[in-house]
Amino acid sequence: MSFRIFSLLFLLCLLSTKWLPVKLSAEDWPQFRGTNSSGIAAGNSAPIHFGPDMNVLWNLSLDAGHSSPCIVGDALFLTTYHKSSNSLFVLCIDRRRGTVRWQRRVDAKSIERGHPSFNPASSTPTSDGKRVVAYFGSYGLICFDMLGTKLWDVQMPLTKSYSGNATSPAIFGDLVILYRGNYVDHFLLAVNKKTGEEVWRVKQDEHITGEMACTACPIVTDGKLIVHTARAVRAFQLNTGKHLWTVKCATTATSTPVLAGEEIIVAAWNKLGEEALRPPFPDFDELVKQNDKNDDQQIGRDEFPTFWIFHRPEGAEAPQNGATVRFQQVDSNRDGQIVSAEWKKQIAGIERYRAQASQHGMLAIKLNQAGQNDPTNVRILDTASIPEVPSPLSIDGYLYFVKNGGILTCLEIATGKRIYRMRTPGRGTHYASPFISGGKLYTISGAGVISVLTLGPNPKLLATNDMLDEVYASPAVVDGTIYVRTHAALYAFRYSDKR
Repeated sequence: MSFRIFSLLFLLCLLSTKWLPVKLSAEDWPQFRGTNSSGIAAGNSAPIHFGPDMNVLWNLSLDAGHSSPCIVGDALFLTTYHKSSNSLFVLCIDRRRGTVRWQRRVDAKSIERGHPSFNPASSTPTSDGKRVVAYFGSYGLICFDMLGTKLWDVQMPLTKSYSGNATSPAIFGDLVILYRGNYVDHFLLAVNKKTGEEVWRVKQDEHITGEMACTACPIVTDGKLIVHTARAVRAFQLNTGKHLWTVKCATTATSTPVLAGEEIIVAAWNKLGEEALRPPFPDFDELVKQNDKNDDQQIGRDEFPTFWIFHRPEGAEAPQNGATVRFQQVDSNRDGQIVSAEWKKQIAGIERYRAQASQHGMLAIKLNQAGQNDPTNVRILDTASIPEVPSPLSIDGYLYFVKNGGILTCLEIATGKRIYRMRTPGRGTHYASPFISGGKLYTISGAGVISVLTLGPNPKLLATNDMLDEVYASPAVVDGTIYVRTHAALYAFRYSDKR
């Protein structure tokens, strides 16, 4: 009898070792966009051709969520939101088998609201192989060990913002770093990863407005913490939080920066930053000519077309895609008709509003600088086709970035020379960030079309893969396996051994 008990205990011990802490490797994907949010996978080449019925290692149905996979060893972590029960969860999944190891409910008193494209489980977890830390704008930070035992939490007030607080934490050394910006509070925080105790906090003084997204993930280099914040890129000393420098820019702080030699590159986007986002208005004579149905030389409510103050022409299918001119705003005397003077006054006001916006751009910022807002520390690489959400990629002296409509740009970083600008097969809105694996570039449309291209100055489209479902979460890549989260499921794609 004792031998049976011993054998059973020995077997359980062997099984449990799969869930014990692991040492991070170069192939792990321990935070949003992988190691230091670079978006570049190490190790074996991932599949080029894949989809719901091709090169599928496994798939797992999931509750809703836009968080990306976080992977260390054989453990994959995700967050989900169960709408019917109004509940948040952290999941640990066996990345090789696609089975759920554990699931832990996070009891938030209230659930955060945001843009129609937002989900309360949009923040990507981070792990160091011994623990996993997740963040919810509805709750704060929460930490579990690899077996799912809660270690600590840092509860925070419910965030309030237009877009939803989809920021992701990151573990650097002994610290968990979180940048959080919303109407309720705005700060950069470092807590001890073992205890959750606050190490330092830097209050951000930039006023939060409805256009501020504040979703960029912090990155590190040489002891410096680089943060894409509301209307600025800032550097801090990692261990102390000491402020080092600031570069002000016209940005909503949506896209995560990347390192490129002695510079940091960031996509600084704002809603009026380039001409394509500011549709022109006709003069009154043209307005009447095109829309006056009853020939009274005025424009009634039913004759008034849609005009955009700002508008994303690519990805127009996304909800709340811009701001329109309202009939009642133009009809100042409330008589139900728009005449020439009213139209001219409205357009003049809109143009004054547009003129207040600073031009956005793809910025290359010196890492080592002493001055504040010194223009010599910044190079503007491009001012057109800047992505609003997807983060850029830097590799082999080239910069790649994709925006709504699947418009892909490649720049030479040293000179800022545009190598090419092309349209990929994945059209419409783009939320997920591109990634590189095995010397191939992957871009992901919100509709779930994943394009695969060669790197370098002469791009070749290698494959177009349709997930047959929407994809807002950025994929992860580990050991030649691509993990893609759609709105309904998580897929693992890998070449079979018989390939």
